[in-house]
Amino acid sequence: MLKPESKSPHYIPWMVVGLMDFVTVIGFDDIIYNFHNQGLVAVFSWVLMTFFYVIPYNLMVAHLGSQFDKRGGGITSWMRATSGDRVGYFAAWFYWITGLPYVVDVANSVVISIGWIIAGNGDIQAHLGNAWFGVLTAVVFVGFIWLQHFFKNRSLEIMSVIGGGAMFIMTVLFVAMTFVGLKEGNPIATQPFHLTNFLPKHIDMHFLAAFGLFIFAMNGSEMAAPYTADMKHPSRDFPKALKMIAIMTMFLTLLGTFSLGVYFNAHHLPNDLKMNGSYYAFQAIGRQFGMGNALMYIFAVVQGIYMLAQLAVILDASTRIFLGDVAKRYMPRELTKKNSDGLPINGYWLTTILCGVIMALAGMLPQINDIFNWLLNLNGIVSPASTLFLFYAYIQVRQRNQEFKGGDYVFLKQRWAGLAAGWWMFLITLVFALLGFFPVDAHLGTSKWTMEIVMNVGVTVAMIFLGFLMPWIANRQHQAGNGRAFGKASWYVFTTIAEVGMIAVTTYGMIHSLLPASYGIGRWIIVVIIDIVIAAIIWGMTRNGRQQNAAVED
Repeated sequence: MLKPESKSPHYIPWMVVGLMDFVTVIGFDDIIYNFHNQGLVAVFSWVLMTFFYVIPYNLMVAHLGSQFDKRGGGITSWMRATSGDRVGYFAAWFYWITGLPYVVDVANSVVISIGWIIAGNGDIQAHLGNAWFGVLTAVVFVGFIWLQHFFKNRSLEIMSVIGGGAMFIMTVLFVAMTFVGLKEGNPIATQPFHLTNFLPKHIDMHFLAAFGLFIFAMNGSEMAAPYTADMKHPSRDFPKALKMIAIMTMFLTLLGTFSLGVYFNAHHLPNDLKMNGSYYAFQAIGRQFGMGNALMYIFAVVQGIYMLAQLAVILDASTRIFLGDVAKRYMPRELTKKNSDGLPINGYWLTTILCGVIMALAGMLPQINDIFNWLLNLNGIVSPASTLFLFYAYIQVRQRNQEFKGGDYVFLKQRWAGLAAGWWMFLITLVFALLGFFPVDAHLGTSKWTMEIVMNVGVTVAMIFLGFLMPWIANRQHQAGNGRAFGKASWYVFTTIAEVGMIAVTTYGMIHSLLPASYGIGRWIIVVIIDIVIAAIIWGMTRNGRQQNAAVED
């Protein structure tokens, strides 16, 4: 009698893991952002960052992934293994929450790509305005969260392969067409185009503050760590995926920046280059080769898919890191609750609320372009800061070599060399994260500069405060007889304080703004929508609180 065939497990190939990770690490837009900040000097900065940051960064992640290949929480697992549950919780929290500004930024980019597909230009301010831009961003963000679970994790592989592969192909195409154009004698926009333009003429605060955005552009390779459990030979294959990402990153950044200098005058760049530069680039190269706007439309579609893939991977991987291996006694029990599909449903609600608050704050700025730029610069602060946990974990592993003897891959065999590299990465990341607080897209002394630095500090402090608040709430739940940290009245008071605070900030922004009244109305629309959503969620969470808590106790 034949035995029934057992279903073979589904493994993710290392190349697919590499592409899944690639969409979170680097894209054509990342080159645009830093080209806008530094011009052709960005090539010099990319070379420095590639050899002194990207390569050691990826190989440290490969080392940790190989060492802890059986753990599914990524950086959270690494911190718990090296420094205990409490530090593991803080690593999980800060790593998760510091990704939220980028989640909002990615959703913004999806709206912008749709705008280019529909209107054929980047003048989204004229078509939408701040209010509708915020509303559509929220629709993309919330809609994608709730649609994603219908496809489960299989959608991550499909979208990442399509989005990451297509983006890399588009970049290769852009670089190849640039060199073909140069060979045919097409003009170069940046003049003079010689070696001195690629070297920094002076190093000032603006130059140094921009490096936080370089780190933000290059980090994220640890996002693939939670998927080591889905690989057939993780200890051996995970380092291969990381090396593939490093090679693709080098190609994309160095040759891509060089090519941008051919089509944009690095001395006089458009103000909205960070938001629309990628589309301008493919529009310019398409017209030069007699293709009209065809390449621009193709890129807009690829960009939309690429950004949706980023959204999928970031939301899924960061949630796994946050809740997959974190000590539950530090988290309110509601956040660790999962639905029938295995999704942390209340964690998604918290994500929705916090992203909504970030969108409301961004709406205080004058133009959509300012919103886009501020979110990018905020990422240049919080993203490097969260990466400090990764380097600290690597330092701990190398410091205790006898305890952590390494997997199949070891970065730097000598203990002293590994420690030196780990401390270098930790300290340089800390410095650039602190420098990132200074706005690079506003001039010192202007109201926009003041508002941006206040928002940078305020959002960062709020993230830290919430991180310490969660264990306090969990402790109150544990001590309370009914398992409730706060009663209904307390939740309503907290909600009222938060909503009054957003209204006060909006009013302040309107009073001190020189913009037309219509912009103030737009800000109010954003805040009112966010307030209604928050109030509805809190009411829904508390109206049946007694029954829910009784079920928890059972």
